[in-house]
Amino acid sequence: MEGEWLSVIDIANHHGFLRATVFKTLKKMGVETRKERNSANGGQAIAYVTQADYQRIVARLSVSTAPRDGEDEDGDEEQWSAEFGVFYLLQLEPELDPGRFKVGFAASMPERLRQLRCSAPFVTVIKTWPCRRLWEKTVIDSVAAGCERLHTEVFRSGSLDEIIGRCDRFFAVMPPVQASTPNQALQQTPAASALS
Repeated sequence: MEGEWLSVIDIANHHGFLRATVFKTLKKMGVETRKERNSANGGQAIAYVTQADYQRIVARLSVSTAPRDGEDEDGDEEQWSAEFGVFYLLQLEPELDPGRFKVGFAASMPERLRQLRCSAPFVTVIKTWPCRRLWEKTVIDSVAAGCERLHTEVFRSGSLDEIIGRCDRFFAVMPPVQASTPNQALQQTPAASALS
């Protein structure tokens, strides 16, 4: 994994940070990026960082975007976009592979769906739950236990109802998440209303 390079754009999108915030943080930390042209992005040069730098960047952004005592909860969207959002359960190929699902955190579910539809045009939102970004790995480990891992956040299960039940049980015991965060969207939304 040490040799893997990660796109700065993907880091920002995955964690719900604004791209400008990530690039500012890179500059402040003195992190050098590698630029490569990518056909998936119309031949534009894309900035990449190492796996080690990625860990440092996310740790730094997590601290710098966490709400501080006395700050207005309705303050800067950048602050909240990284910390609060939804945990999603998506079915990637409902017709051809109904047991294949993706789970993860999104600060903005509509934006996350827009990104995913490029590679998974038939993706369906099964359900979302209000979530803190810091819970993501724990939720994934909990709800995907015993499932076949196909990729980092993609699994296969014999029963998506069982996965929904695991998610429901996990979030039932977690403390409530702020309901008025700027980027929280499609909370606890079944597939039909999410796609209309």
